[in-house]
Amino acid sequence: MGETRSKGEKRSAKESRKVPMRDFSQSLPMALLRAREAVMRQFRPILRQHGLTEQQWRILRALAAVDAIEVTELARVAFLLGPSLSRILRDLETRGLIQREVNARDLRRGVLSISAKGLRLIALVAPSSEAVYASISERYGARKLAALHKMLDELEQSVGPDLEPDDRPDE
Repeated sequence: MGETRSKGEKRSAKESRKVPMRDFSQSLPMALLRAREAVMRQFRPILRQHGLTEQQWRILRALAAVDAIEVTELARVAFLLGPSLSRILRDLETRGLIQREVNARDLRRGVLSISAKGLRLIALVAPSSEAVYASISERYGARKLAALHKMLDELEQSVGPDLEPDDRPDE
């Protein structure tokens, strides 16, 4: 007859494996998510303190790096889906952090830029953000952090730098 287990007993990893795959905790996507979460836990309190979400911060940072950008390109560089991006842009525009203009060549397309108020907010958040970066660099090691950035760039390039619209990440 078969063994019976109490509800509290755990199966061994081999017994619980239903499909022939690497352990869930050892999958690359999960390792990257765990690392991202560990890093973002350092930044979230700063963003919350300034009334920003991670997605709003990504948009503001992306806009601060350019003079102006079309909405579709912003979605690509900030890794946001259209419906979420529309809602976030509406909020940022209401708060006066971004400006939206009509593309002179194509009236259906919007062009976005960061406002002076948005730039002031970034300048206000920047010292705390840079302090977190310095802390991470000190704890992990500046050389290792630079190597990690390089390896992540190489990984991204080797597995496919461009995503199709249906392959966009979850937010």
